[in-house]
Amino acid sequence: MTDPATPSGMRRPRPCTRVLIVDDSPTMRAMVSHTLSQDPEIEVVGTADGPASARDMIKQLAPDVITLDIEMPGMNGLEFLDKIMRLRPMPVVMLSTLTGRGADATVRALELGAFDCYQKPDRAFGSDLGEELTRLVKAAANSRVRPRFVAETGQPPQGYVPRADAMIAIGSSTGGVETLIELLSGFPANCPPTVIVQHMPEAYVPTFAARLDRLSAPHVSVARSGAPLQAGHVYVAPGGTHHCEITGGPLRRCRLVVDEKMSGHRPSVDRLFLSVARWAGASAVGAILTGMGADGAEGLKIMKERGAMTIGQDEESCVVYGMPAAAHRIGAVTVQLPLARIAARLLSECRA
Repeated sequence: MTDPATPSGMRRPRPCTRVLIVDDSPTMRAMVSHTLSQDPEIEVVGTADGPASARDMIKQLAPDVITLDIEMPGMNGLEFLDKIMRLRPMPVVMLSTLTGRGADATVRALELGAFDCYQKPDRAFGSDLGEELTRLVKAAANSRVRPRFVAETGQPPQGYVPRADAMIAIGSSTGGVETLIELLSGFPANCPPTVIVQHMPEAYVPTFAARLDRLSAPHVSVARSGAPLQAGHVYVAPGGTHHCEITGGPLRRCRLVVDEKMSGHRPSVDRLFLSVARWAGASAVGAILTGMGADGAEGLKIMKERGAMTIGQDEESCVVYGMPAAAHRIGAVTVQLPLARIAARLLSECRA
């Protein structure tokens, strides 16, 4: 099928994602610009060496997406991101490193509302790295930029007591950091045992879990193999070479399994949900939140078939309505809810 012709007989150009690159390194600006320009659906409309020049270029060029370096002299990327998301919210892809310092900054960037973070290559972009950056930028252009988190979920319920057999399983991806922070703000200190798979590099997970622990009433930690599922505890899958599952028996436990990717991911939300369907059945509640792709949809459907209550985040409150949409399409979701109502519903389904 050909593109429709314009009145002059010229073919109408494909819609382009307009990108502004902000990085203090001339080499990195050139590398990112060259990589993105290879895609005919992306137009690099400008490059800036820091926030000062970027501010004017944002006003003049009105880009669809910004790529932003985290560490820059003067006002760093995090400070600039904070201003962008408060004054002119737009999709931002952060460029970061996998150092310990980089992990802290990356998690903070995602909390502030960055669409996603991309690991900077040491030297030149390989084909895989270039494809990943291009994919992120194009997905960011089609994402929904949510207002900065305000405690919409309200205070955790007073006098809450979970059922002894209840548990919660949650899967999320792009947009999940700020979403999970908001969701867990509605959990009481004695919440049902909760296991989370959030797609992110393994190096970032300890920082993310520690951040959730500081901001939430329950105790949040990285899941360890053999750790018993206890009320008041939230377990975040570590990722890397491991999937995170639960096991049955007198006391449910976390189990980390070295295996191939499932649904394109490791850890996989599907892998967690399938184990919950097997060992918890109708006593569990599952929630699938914002994220690209379809990981978790099939597993959530099996949970529902085993009698579990299943919740999907609605399109309006998602950064990316991908995983919840895939689950909804195949009938895996019992009810779709805005993010602000999900915590209360999860807790209600698990109340004694």
